Amino acid sequence: MVHDAAQAERLSAARTSRAGRALIAPALVLGALLLGACGGGGTPAQQGVGGGTALRLADCDDWNGSGVEERLNTVKQLREFAGGPIGNIAARGAILDDDQAYDLLVSQCEPEFSGAFRLYKLYVRAAAFIGH
Repeated sequence: MVHDAAQAERLSAARTSRAGRALIAPALVLGALLLGACGGGGTPAQQGVGGGTALRLADCDDWNGSGVEERLNTVKQLREFAGGPIGNIAARGAILDDDQAYDLLVSQCEPEFSGAFRLYKLYVRAAAFIGH
């Protein structure tokens, strides 16, 4: 039991600091993967929904503001991204059927609060559970 308010505050700050450090490594790995996917080659960056948003930034607001053709193109790009090679091993990422992916994004982007949900996160999480 801590009787000193200053000591309690230091302990709380230490716990918060450890929790923050525990999140840094996964965030750095994810950031490196996303930046690595951007590429610096001669090919243009993948366009997400509507053609104006990079795929890694496309969210439900973009999805909801797009037409069917733009959405189908985004589903194709998500499949290509998620189904890409995994590291240096001869394996590929899990993917969804395009119809499954389209229906998933329609349903997940329907609620009003979902506007900032990233499409690629919705896709890869669903593919991890039900993909092939």
